[in-house]
Formats: sequence, C-alpha cells, structure tokens
Amino acid sequence: PAAGSRFVQPQLARTLRALASGGRDAFYKGQIAQDISDYMRAAGGYLTCDDFADHQGEWAEPVSTEYHGYSIYQAPPNSQGFAALMALNILERFDFSGIEHGSYEYYHLLVEALKLSFRDRDQVLTDPLHHQAPLDRLLDKGYAQQLAASISMSRAAAIGSEPVGRDTAYAAVVDGDGNAVSFIQSLYFEFGSGVVAGDTGILLQNRGSFFSLDPGHINTLEPHKRTFHTLMPAMACREGKPAYLYGTQGGEGQPQTQTLLLTRLLHYGMNPLEAVSAPRFVWGRTWGEPTQELKVEQRAGQQVLDALAGAGHLVRPAAAFDGIMGHAHVIAIDSGGLRSGGTDPRCDGAAIGW
Repeated sequence: PAAGSRFVQPQLARTLRALASGGRDAFYKGQIAQDISDYMRAAGGYLTCDDFADHQGEWAEPVSTEYHGYSIYQAPPNSQGFAALMALNILERFDFSGIEHGSYEYYHLLVEALKLSFRDRDQVLTDPLHHQAPLDRLLDKGYAQQLAASISMSRAAAIGSEPVGRDTAYAAVVDGDGNAVSFIQSLYFEFGSGVVAGDTGILLQNRGSFFSLDPGHINTLEPHKRTFHTLMPAMACREGKPAYLYGTQGGEGQPQTQTLLLTRLLHYGMNPLEAVSAPRFVWGRTWGEPTQELKVEQRAGQQVLDALAGAGHLVRPAAAFDGIMGHAHVIAIDSGGLRSGGTDPRCDGAAIGW
C-alpha cells in the first residue's frame, strides 16, 4: 500500500475481537491456538496446541545493582539486562568528574566496560530453567573491580560478539499516582519471521533464531527452552521511588545505549531530551551482522573518531541521528514529582503528558 493510504487487516481484526471477548484462553486454548498450530503443521513447523495450552506467564523479580545512590533495575535472565548492570558496576570504579563528556576517554571507557560485560553474558545466558547464570558473582562489586582493573585507557581489548536483530519497540509510562511502567516488546527481525499464521493475521516472531545449533553451547536449541533475548526495559529508583524510566530498541545496542543514557543523566546533568539526542555509538553485532566494528555518529567529532581508531577500535562513522543507534526514550521524575520526558530524534516516538 502507498504511504498514507488506508491499510485494512480484517483477519487480524477478527483475531483481536476474539481476544477482547475471550481473553487469554481465546489465544492459548481456543481457536486462535488451533489455527496457528494447524498452519505450523502444514508449513513443516513444530508448534502445537499443547505448546500453547502448557504456556504459563510468570511474575519475575528484577535484577538490580546500586550505582551512585540509585537502585538500577533490569529484567532477569533470560534477558540480557544484567549485562548493563555489570557495565555500571565496572564504571563505578572510575571518576567521571575527570572525564569530559563526549571525549575519547568517555566513549572508550564505556565501550570497554560493555565489552567485558558482553563477554561474560555470552558464556552464561540462556533459559534459567535450564541453566542459572551466576548473577551473585557477576554482579559482585569485587568482581567489577577486577574487570575495571583490566581496562586499558589507551588500547581497545579484543573481545568477540555474535548476531542479533531489531524489530523492537520501547515505551515508558507514569500516571498521576506515581505508578510507573518501563515496557518493551519485539518481533526480533523486521517483520519477525516474515510469516503470517494462516487466517489469524498474526505475524510470527523469530526469537528462536537466537538459539545456537552447537550442542555444546550454553544457549543450544532444546525442547521446552527459552532462548537468550535482548529485551531489557530499565528503571532507576531514588530512595525507593522511580526516578528514571528508560530503554531502547536495538538488540545488542540496548545495554550500550542505556549505559550512555544513565551516565549522561547522573554524571553530566543532562535532561532526558539532551541524553537521548547526544551522539551515540554501538559496538559489535547489530541487526544480525557479526562484526567488531564500533559505529560512532560523526557528530562526535573527527578528533574523537581518530583517537578511538588510534586505540585499536574498528571505527565506522555513522550519519547524524543514525537509526542504527537505536530508538531511546526516557522519563525523569524529580524529587518533587515533576515528570519530564525525552524521545529519540532518530525515530518517530513522542513524549506526551496529559
């Protein structure tokens, strides 16, 4: 359809009406589950009605760390959220008052801290029902000190990465009573698997492609197993109350952008819009492409890009406000309850108050 034209999806509309009237069971135990499983069987897939009926959602306790007077909360495994907490624990060992925002030292330090957290994440993260990541050790402040001591401020470490995807959307909401939600959902790749399930109008996601086919890999493909995923809505609390809700789409870029945002908010006094708008980087695997490149928006300045390249980073300049940097959003709540929001100029989001 042409841009701006009306796009009608009667099959999806029928499915949504069934959900509105039948609730959860209409999807997991009703005709919708039957239609999807029938389509999967006809297409050579393995998802059955029993798989739908057996599914149970869960209330999960977030993982957290303390950072400069704030309690930082992330989604637990099988989310990668703890990787951002690890990076913050490492960065806590450095004095940001002596690091100019946007300088070579700023970008280099964040990249190196994140690379160390990714290295550990890739070795332990999968479905916690199959393998429990040793979070007590990984989030230990003493361990963070060891990792921080390994960072060279003049040379980039050689640490590898693997591929991820990007069809994700983040939203944050705070109501008049102070209830706060940091939320994210994803199909993984653009248009997920690219497959609509029969006459349901439902586009099937492809998160399962994150599994490894190596039987010795921690995240190997197995029955009744959830894969490592990248979704990680975040919240920072001050004295037990929400102070910042923040997140982004972008797969591997999510912990990177979140770390950028939080350091800008807490160390450099930026407001939400300033924090999401300032130049960003993304290192390693992006949009399913395995790479060791450090993509940095050219707005960071040629001197900074040259210094990063000189330290051994495989720098690839990116355009101003390049969408590859993710689409980040922030809500800030000050001690008096005043809300302010910032939405990323790299996308079509919006900050709305009423």
